[in-house]
Formats: sequence, C-alpha cells, structure tokens
Amino acid sequence: MSGHSKWATTKHKKAAVDAKRGKLFARLIKNIEVAARTGGGDPDGNPTLYDAIQKAKKNSVPQDNIERARKRGGGEEAGGADWQNITYEGYGPNGVAVFIECLTDNRNRAASEVRTALTRNGGSLADPGSVAYLFTRKGVVIMPKNDLSEDDVLMAVLDAGAEEVNDLGDQFEIVSEATDLVEVRKALQAAGFDYESADPTFLPSVSVPLDADGAKKVFKLIDALEDCDDVQNVYANFDVSDEVLAEVG
Repeated sequence: MSGHSKWATTKHKKAAVDAKRGKLFARLIKNIEVAARTGGGDPDGNPTLYDAIQKAKKNSVPQDNIERARKRGGGEEAGGADWQNITYEGYGPNGVAVFIECLTDNRNRAASEVRTALTRNGGSLADPGSVAYLFTRKGVVIMPKNDLSEDDVLMAVLDAGAEEVNDLGDQFEIVSEATDLVEVRKALQAAGFDYESADPTFLPSVSVPLDADGAKKVFKLIDALEDCDDVQNVYANFDVSDEVLAEVG
C-alpha cells in the first residue's frame, strides 16, 4: 500500500495550497460542527472534536471560523445545519472499488452529485454492501520523520495500540484500530513527536495494481468526487508503484 499512501499524502500537501482550498476549509469546518454536535463543544472532553480542530489549524483555517463552527455544533450559537452522514459505494475504472463518505443537509443532492461524478468518469454506483466489505476501519497518523527511526516511533506508540509503522519516504504512517487513534495521538504528544494528521480512515484489504493509464483515470474520478460539495472522503482499493506515481506526476 506504500504507493497508495504516498499518493494520499502528496494530495494532502497539495490540497492546502491549490485552488480547492475553499472546499478543504468547508469540509474541515463541517467536521468541527458535526463533532461538537455529536460529542459536545468541549475539545478536552471530546477527542473527535479535538482532532477536527487540530486538523483545521494545521490547514490554516482561521481561528474565528473554527470557533464559530464549534459553537454552532455545541449549541452555543444558532445556525447549524442538519448534517447527515451518508456513504455510497461504487466501481471505478479497472474495477477499482470506491467507498464514498458524504456529510450533507440534502440527501437527494448528494446522491445526484456522486452518481454524476462516477458515470462521467468511467465509474458506476453500486448497491449498498457491494464494496464496503473490502475496507476496514482504521486509525492512521501521518508524521514527519524529523531524524527519527522507525523503532523510535514504534516504541512510543506500541503500548497505545499501534499495529504498524510504515516508511513513506520523508514521513511515517502509523496504523491502529480506529478506537485506538486517540491514544496513539496522545502517545506521540507525550513523546514530544509532532504529527501532521490523525484520522479515522478506511483501508482496503485487497488492492488493484494500476499502470499509468489506469492510475490517471482513477485519480481523475477521485478528483471529480472530491469536487462534490457534500463529499468528505473518498477511499479506493488501488495500489500504484513509485514508478507509476512518478510517471503520472
């Protein structure tokens, strides 16, 4: 999965500086509002909200926007939308399975946008349960190496529930059960290690290797899905080698 992970982190870096910054901000703000509504508006007592706020800060979302979203979600201010979590499943080019998480206040609009993005880019919507079984809920932390070794990181997070540490080049990826994500993040903080992101995610149990042509088509589909206002996350079970990643650019 190294190619997939590197592609994801490369996109993460680019997202903060490209023209989609407004969409990224909107997604992060939504996450804060929903986390506050679900678990309360105090970040110290709501780990999901804490992580949502940290992620927003790391992506340069203004503090005023963060605070307003927290207050709306926590009921301290009026005006919060009735956000609903919905997932869609589909297939992309080369038989790649696609699992899509939406956060929307209009189910019909979300379904229409997702269906359109899929069909216009060589994909198709699938019945619920068609591809979900191919993905497992995990916690993933991405952190800069900062002259640390894999063993340094592993020793810091092993007792917190980390399952593996993967070398991504200039970063480490720490994988755990989703329920252990908060403890892993706290263990890194306790050790004085900085991290770039800490997110619950879906990792594929089986992956489809792609050549450059297939990778371009799948990346185009994922970009189209991520352009949908209601789409929060897109997961796909492809794998690309470093060589293909370099060729696609």
